[in-house]
Amino acid sequence: MKKLLVVLLAVVMVLSLTVAPSEAWRGGWRGGCCWGGWWWPGAVFGGLALGAAVAATYPPYYYAAPPVVYESAPVYATPPAPAPPAVQREVVYPNGKYLLYGDGVQQPWQWVWIPAAPPPPAPPQR
Repeated sequence: MKKLLVVLLAVVMVLSLTVAPSEAWRGGWRGGCCWGGWWWPGAVFGGLALGAAVAATYPPYYYAAPPVVYESAPVYATPPAPAPPAVQREVVYPNGKYLLYGDGVQQPWQWVWIPAAPPPPAPPQR
């Protein structure tokens, strides 16, 4: 019903635009030709009414929500323990050896000399 009234009003305004300029341009109203008589206000209001009628005939725009996408939560794995560095921790000599203690991070490196065990005593002679 509202659309019908708007369209009817627009038709009336457009018809008033087509009739009014002919009188105004002939010099009928105020006897002048300089500003077009009462035709310009009719054009402005008619244009507004016509724009409202055109806007009323278009379907309204609806907002469509985006589709819902469910994603699985990311899986976090604990990294494997770092492998101990390949460090030579033992240097052997004929009379003893050096041992490397510590890891260089939590405990400082430390070389410790460990003398070789003396040879076992000779068995007693009988």
